[in-house]
Parts: sequence; structure tokens; C-alpha cells
Amino acid sequence: KLQFLYFIGLGVHMASCLVVLSNKGKALISRNYRHDVPYSTDTFVEKVIDEEESQVKPVFNVGGVTFAWVKHNNLYFVLMGKINCNAAMLVVYLHNLVKVLQEYTENVTEESIRDNFVVIYELLDEMMDFGYPQFTEPKVLRQYITQESHKLRILDDDDGPKDLPSAMTGAIGSCPWRPTGIKYKKNEVFLDVVDSLNLLMNSAGEVIHSEIIGALKMRVKLTGMPEVKVGLNDKALFEVTSRKAKGKTVDLEDVRFHQCVKLNRFDADRTISFIPPDGEFDLMTYRLQAKVKPLIKIDAQVERHGGTRLEYLVKATSQFKKTSTASGVVITIPVPPDADSPVFKQNAGSVKYIPDRDCVEWTIKLFPSMKEFLCRCTFGLPSIRQHDAAIRRPINVKFEIPYFSVSNVVVRYCKVEEQSGYQALPWVRYITRAGNYEIRMN
Repeated sequence: KLQFLYFIGLGVHMASCLVVLSNKGKALISRNYRHDVPYSTDTFVEKVIDEEESQVKPVFNVGGVTFAWVKHNNLYFVLMGKINCNAAMLVVYLHNLVKVLQEYTENVTEESIRDNFVVIYELLDEMMDFGYPQFTEPKVLRQYITQESHKLRILDDDDGPKDLPSAMTGAIGSCPWRPTGIKYKKNEVFLDVVDSLNLLMNSAGEVIHSEIIGALKMRVKLTGMPEVKVGLNDKALFEVTSRKAKGKTVDLEDVRFHQCVKLNRFDADRTISFIPPDGEFDLMTYRLQAKVKPLIKIDAQVERHGGTRLEYLVKATSQFKKTSTASGVVITIPVPPDADSPVFKQNAGSVKYIPDRDCVEWTIKLFPSMKEFLCRCTFGLPSIRQHDAAIRRPINVKFEIPYFSVSNVVVRYCKVEEQSGYQALPWVRYITRAGNYEIRMN
């Protein structure tokens, strides 16, 4: 509600109309909130759907009307409004709308929208009022917009209208993201520190670029309206409090929080304090610019034999700490589109040729630390060949290392405080995954 009043005070115009279009530009769902813009999708179709992909902009203005849009499963979710629009909020709202529809329809497609248009119109009316975003938390919306059938009956004199959840009424002290009356026999908090490593190596094995995209993912099973406090080994925390750190500290960048976090408290003493939503959610995301050595190093050699045979020799070496083991390792090796007659020989895992993607996948279920595995792939080539541009694509690696943090982010404490004073069990787990992890070939 404060956000609503804030934008009114600035005189910021919000969305006027929302439209969901098919990939051919046909309107599937539309909702006109303000009736102050001409309802026409021809301009959007001309500027986005019929335009070359390199020329498309996520937010643009034509004739005094601002268009903001996102694409999901070949569907276009479009918001239109007057010139003075908060473009960032429009885009965030569209992403939240897609997430809410996924909660109700699982897979958001043209067919699922047609089959659930009644529920979708109800959601559009509750999620936005006169062009201003209202409630986008799926757990709260599910309390009173359901897909269940209800049998009609005659009300007794004692029956009255049911009260809406406090989160929807805007009552002071209510949490739009957490309903009241939640009860669990066993109170637990599960916190996962998930690091995704983006890394690019050249053919000589030198790291050109590396960064870590991290997230704190939570699964909360707590009774009542608890307050949770989480402390990290944040470098800025010790600088603000003038305390000396006992171990390593990290300098977090681009930190983004879930709406439940009390930002004024974080700005004051870097404490992450919040009343959590029920169930699973992302508490925060962050980025670290750090020079990281390859956790799994790939050396690849390509040899030609007489122009009719191509041979790959790929060596994978694990370089993480000895107590860890990588799982689900998939090394994708690009090959020419006209290659044929594959022959594989490896000392670990399995190898398969995928002609539809012009690549070879080498899968290793478990990759212990400080180990080295080899794979040799041989292909036949036609006598008359096309250009070898496809072979210059980089090798891609996917893996997951449980109980290992490449960012060195450490959860120092996770405290739960609730009025009834119950004891809750916090569980913390660290996971490192490959993000955009690529190795260029020679």
C-alpha cells in the first residue's frame, strides 16, 4: 500500500492495458485497466513479432504509449501505458505474472491459457488495480482464488461472509507473503547456499573470465509468524561493526533480496532479518567477481587424418578439494555437422553422439577430487566438405559439487524467534554448480 501511495505522489502513470499474445500476434487474454490508451496490438506486432531479433527492445515508446513485454513459451506478455511509466516495475510485474500462472497451470502455453481463462481473469483483477500492481505472491493468491469446485448451498442465519486474509486487506502488521494460522508439528528451516560458476577458458587452459552467481534458497516449515535472522561472513558487516573476522570474508556485489527482508535493518548493521514466506523461496542473490581456477579442467586436442577422419582426445581433470566429489558431470564436445561413423573409447563414464545437436556428450556420474579421465572420439568425414565453423564452438561442462562452496560464503548463524518460544532446527547446505562453463577449442 505504501508503494501504491508513493507512485501516486510522484504522479507516475502505471499500466493501462495488459495483453497476452500468441506467437502469431493473436490476443488470447486482455484486460484494460485505465481506458486511456487505444487498444491495438498492431504496433506491438510490427515492432516486435515482425521485427528482426537484433532490433527488438524490451521497452519502447510509440505515439506516446509505452510498451513493456516479456516472452515465455512463444507467448508475449505485454503491458501498455502512458509515457511516464515505471518501466522496471512493469517488467518485474510481467515476470511475476508468469510465475503465478505457472503455479496455477504448471506449463504456461496457449492451450493452458484458453483452458483456464476464467481463473486467469480473476488473477489479473487481483494482481493489478487501476494499473497499479497489488499482490503477486502465489501462496496468498491461492487462499481465495482456487481451481476447486464448490457446491452451492443455502446459508444459515449464523453464516456470514468469510474474512479475507489479513495480507489482502493491508492491515497494519500483516505480511502479504505469509498467511496467518500456519502450524507444523516439527519446526525446521532448510537453507541452501547455491553457487553457480561462470567460467571461460581459452585453448591454452588460461582463464579469461570467471564470476560466481550465488543464491540463498530457503524451505521454511515454521509455525506462526516467526522472525528469522541470518548472518553471513560479509566483509561489509565487519567493517560496519568494527569487529575482527575469525575466518575468510567475502565482498558481495549486486545483492538482491526477497521482499520479506527488512532493508533498513540490513543497511544499519548488515543483518538479514525477515518474516519468511511458507515453503520454498529465494532469500537473496549475489554476485562475486573472483579469479577462480577451473574446478574441472578440460584439455582437448583435435587431429585430422588424411581429410577423411577426425579424432578428438579430451582429458578432464578435477581440481577441487580432496573431500569433495562432483556428480552429474556432462562434457559436451561440438563436432562437424557432416561427421559420421563415431567410435568412442573412454576410461570412465559413458559417451553418446547426438547428431541433432552436432555434439558428443561424455557423462560421468561421479568425479572424485584430483582424478584424471580420458576420452577418445573418432569420426569419419566425407570427401567433399563444408566449412568447419561448427567445430570452433566451445566445449560446455555441467556438474554439481555438494557440500562445497566456491565463493567461500559461510552462514555464520540462522536464528528463529517466535512469540510462543518454540525451538526450530536450522539446516544449512552448500552446493556449487556449473553455470556458463565453457572451454574454447584450438
